[in-house]
Amino acid sequence: MTHEAFHELLRSLRVWGTELPAFEPGSAPAEPLALFHRWFAEAAAAGQPEPHTMTLATVDEDGRPDLRTLMLHDADARGWHFASHATSVKGRQLAARPDAALGFYWPAQGRQIRVRGRVATGTPEDAYADLHARSTGALAAALVGHQSEVLGSHAELLSASDAAWERANTEPEAMADTWTVYVLEPSEVEFFQGDARRRHVRLRYRREGDSWQRELLWP
Repeated sequence: MTHEAFHELLRSLRVWGTELPAFEPGSAPAEPLALFHRWFAEAAAAGQPEPHTMTLATVDEDGRPDLRTLMLHDADARGWHFASHATSVKGRQLAARPDAALGFYWPAQGRQIRVRGRVATGTPEDAYADLHARSTGALAAALVGHQSEVLGSHAELLSASDAAWERANTEPEAMADTWTVYVLEPSEVEFFQGDARRRHVRLRYRREGDSWQRELLWP
């Protein structure tokens, strides 16, 4: 594809080719979690594919930003939960610099949510419960391990995966020692509602002590 063709394709794409819901920020709850739960349920009801996927941004040892897409495991009064190996790139980055951000994008409703805060780790019991509440495939993937390490060949991955699947089926209570639950404890949560005329609504919650302050932002 030539650059001209790419540029033409890029400019031809529509954004939010559907009727967008209204959002009245004055009626928003006092805390962000309730609004997140509501928007999440509405995204799922609207047919948004995989609304539980999110982008996690971290910082490496040189201060450079890094990001990846992963799945949300829970959102409760403590914060937004996800899990990974402590030995993975993100695990090592969070151990060194636990400040992080999450991003959700739900184009079916023209909505996005940004969450910023400090990340804490759960207990080994949390990790065990998290891993064994999921599918056999998830357990097998965790048992493979070596996340983010250099892979010698695809055949090596297939062999390790087959062995992990067999173990997951014969030892369903097996545990991946480095599997870790992380909780992003929010200090700031922003809700963005897109508007066809670009009059986007942005509502930000900022934690101040034990309470939340709400403020509107210019688009």
